[in-house]
Amino acid sequence: MFLRAIGRPLLAKMKETTGIVGLDVVPNARAVLIDLYSKTLKEIQAVPEDEGYRKSVEAFTRHRLSVCKEEEDWEVIEKRLGCGQVEELIEEARDELTLIGKMIEWDPWGVPDDYECEVIENDAPIPKHVPQHRPGPLPAEFYKTLEGLLSESKTEIPAATISSDPQLKE
Repeated sequence: MFLRAIGRPLLAKMKETTGIVGLDVVPNARAVLIDLYSKTLKEIQAVPEDEGYRKSVEAFTRHRLSVCKEEEDWEVIEKRLGCGQVEELIEEARDELTLIGKMIEWDPWGVPDDYECEVIENDAPIPKHVPQHRPGPLPAEFYKTLEGLLSESKTEIPAATISSDPQLKE
């Protein structure tokens, strides 16, 4: 009994280095992670429930917290989470806590429903180094399928949709 209670923690593997410059080994990484993930779940409550950011943070934080609670060994935690070393996870958790505070301050979900953003249009030429995102042409098979579907439903295809220009159909 004594060896199990006292000896096992003393005989546990200690990480000597992370192998990452500037990232020191955290001997009690599991406890630190559990504390940080618990704080994250408390802090995220200030974000509205229906926001995607909150749902995402809660989901991955709950998963990581459950793994940390289930496993004692830092190697097993790293392997199960597959997101780097525990020291990196600690940095990520601290960064997430900082981000939650900033997101609450910035309030990106507080945009009124009737808000319209200003669209500025002008005829200024686009510099050559700026990519122009134009969708590529659709394959000819798409138009054949479209014609077949519309003929079954007896709907006419607008002339602008079907072009006689073979370049657009390829």
